[in-house]
This record gives sequence, C-alpha cells and structure tokens, in this order.
Amino acid sequence: MATENKNLSEYDKNTIPNAKDFRFGIVVSEWNDTITEGLYNGAFEALTDCDVPAQQIIRWNVPGSFELIYGAKKMLQTQNVDAVIVIGCVIQGETKHFDFVCEGVTQGIKDLNVQTDIPVIFCVLTDNNMQQSIDRSGGAHGNKGTEAAIAAIKMAYIRQQASISHVFNQPLLTSGAIQIEETPIKIEKE
Repeated sequence: MATENKNLSEYDKNTIPNAKDFRFGIVVSEWNDTITEGLYNGAFEALTDCDVPAQQIIRWNVPGSFELIYGAKKMLQTQNVDAVIVIGCVIQGETKHFDFVCEGVTQGIKDLNVQTDIPVIFCVLTDNNMQQSIDRSGGAHGNKGTEAAIAAIKMAYIRQQASISHVFNQPLLTSGAIQIEETPIKIEKE
C-alpha cells in the first residue's frame, strides 16, 4: 500500500506557502460519516495550523461521494475560493457499485480541474474495508484530510503565482515599461 510506510499527517510548515489570505472550500460526503468527519477534522486542523482563519474555510455537506462533484462545482461557481477539497469514503462491497462510484467521482473531479481555474483536491478514500479507512482518517497511517489540506494550500499558491507571473509576462514596451491595459468604465446615467 502507498501509505504503509508514510504518515499522512506529517508536514513541514517551513515548506508550505503562507496561507493566511487564502479561502478554502471543503465539500464533505455524509456517507460513511465517521470516516469523513475524521478526514474533515484533519483538513480543518491543518488549514488553521497553517494560519488560515477559520472564517475563511467554508464547509458544505452532500449526501454521498458521487454528489461531491456537483457540490464542488457549485462551490467553485459561488464562493470565491482559492481551492476546494472534496472529502468522501467509498468502501468495497459485494457489487460493482464501488467501481462505478469510484470511477465516476474520480473522473468528475478530474473534469473540474480541467474545466476551471481553481484546484479541486481529491480526498476520497477508496478502501477494501472499514479498517483501512479508519487507518487513513486519523488512525495508524495518519489522516488523508491533513495531506489534502496541505495539497490545497500548495495548489492555491501555484494558482496565485501563475496569475502574478502572467501579469508580469505581458509584452514590454520599447522603453522597457510593462504595458498596462486600461479598461474604460461605463457610467450609466439614471
């Protein structure tokens, strides 16, 4: 297993960008809520430990993991966030339902990352049994929610830096000054 020799909760704050001005959304599945609450707590604690004010963290609940896609999409459209973390837990059962849900959620979150300019961080456990999920939501292997929060901070920072470098990479004028395009403001008379 990829997490067998790694504690998901460990991170070095010195390697994490300043996150105090970022705003994060977290969409949490209510299905397998003992697991998803543990993941949420790990994410929330890591964000606040990295100086994100609690009021800059927005939480929405959705019924299950499949609904994470719609919840994340609506959060991206309405909440002015710098990154969204989706938290869910799908545990292998006796039917192919597990495969369909895992594939659909994975592809849906991937699609949001391709279609929008705001990173969506995948924190959906897809385990064979409940014990594996317990181990990854604050148990023996740490907390995948913590790892997702650190990824969200880093991706929000990359997005911010890409926006800044885009502004400074505009064509230069012959004098060497940066060209600034002004957009006229229309004032409508009453």
